[in-house]
Amino acid sequence: MTTFPLSLKESDLLVSVDQDSLCPGLRKDALTLLMGLRNDLEQYIVRDPLFQSTLLPHRLLSGAPRIARLMAAAARRAGVGPMAAVAGAFAEVIGRELQRTAKDVIVENGGDIYLKTRHSITTGIFAGNSPLSGKVGLRLFPRPEGCGVCTSSATVGPSLSFGRTDAAIVISRSAALSDAAASTLGNLVHQEEDFIPVLEKVCSIRGVQGAVVILGDKLGVMGDVELVPM
Repeated sequence: MTTFPLSLKESDLLVSVDQDSLCPGLRKDALTLLMGLRNDLEQYIVRDPLFQSTLLPHRLLSGAPRIARLMAAAARRAGVGPMAAVAGAFAEVIGRELQRTAKDVIVENGGDIYLKTRHSITTGIFAGNSPLSGKVGLRLFPRPEGCGVCTSSATVGPSLSFGRTDAAIVISRSAALSDAAASTLGNLVHQEEDFIPVLEKVCSIRGVQGAVVILGDKLGVMGDVELVPM
């Protein structure tokens, strides 16, 4: 696969496609798509500023753009505000557009990933200062419909979290949903005793396939997940 960065303002993505599908205009097309998505979202937020600030599911105004609708729908399932799905939604829309011509696509956006590949891949788990960080990974088998793998953390990165997790990871068919549900998982886990009830809650969300949570030296996992040593 061939990898290239895709950056605009706060958006900092890493895109990989199979070499056979790489064409001269692909990078330009991807950047044009990113610019359009950002412009649509920024203009919508001017009309609906609560969309950007609320921590609860949000009812959209009429005429909301595709990216806002995707974020809001994912957030509604997960019980969080729509901005909890922003990174995953951007990765998903760009990835699904690229897969119209590319056979294999991976789009990473701040640790949130959308992928569709014909082969299995392994992604490592970065969990800050946890002794498990970098020691365990996820084995992801081919999913023809596409797959989202997204991570929330209370100890890594600038994202808002009300829990204490070093890594809260959700796998689903939608990167927007994975992003929103990872926020829910991260928000609700404060101690090891929270693992089972919160994992059950998150894995009961329609579309979620599996979840992993790391808190210090403790790890919990539920659903269709294969962990592998790194």
